[in-house]
Amino acid sequence: MAQAIAAYLHYLSIFVLFSLLTLEHVLFRQPLDLDRARRLVRVDIFYGISAGVVLATGLARVFWYGKGLDYYLNNSLFHAKVGLFVLIGLLSSLPTFVFLNWRNTLKAGQVPEISARMAKLVIMTIRLELLLALVLPLLAALMARGVGSF
Repeated sequence: MAQAIAAYLHYLSIFVLFSLLTLEHVLFRQPLDLDRARRLVRVDIFYGISAGVVLATGLARVFWYGKGLDYYLNNSLFHAKVGLFVLIGLLSSLPTFVFLNWRNTLKAGQVPEISARMAKLVIMTIRLELLLALVLPLLAALMARGVGSF
């Protein structure tokens, strides 16, 4: 029963993470207004929290509720999946940095300014994160079927 609950929480947190990233993509458009900028900051904070939950539930599955630590450590797709998750996390630092820099401007009730170049970079980064996140379930499905074991 605990194994099923751990798997469910892991899947649910992945859906939440992907939904929040999609919401960031939808909300981030020019010209920016005060309400959308505030929502972007909140969504990005919850996105970071959901990534932490994905990581925590994933680790719980690896150590206690999955196929065992040896299975995962001896699977190249597991290493690829973890590496891809880390890469997505690193990519997400750019939008997070931009959004968190808006805090003082937002507290003053002003709309944050962002250059067209930086706005394009942020939106392309979010799109790349979404694209890479679509690969994670494929790696997981292949890994669960023994592909990548060495």
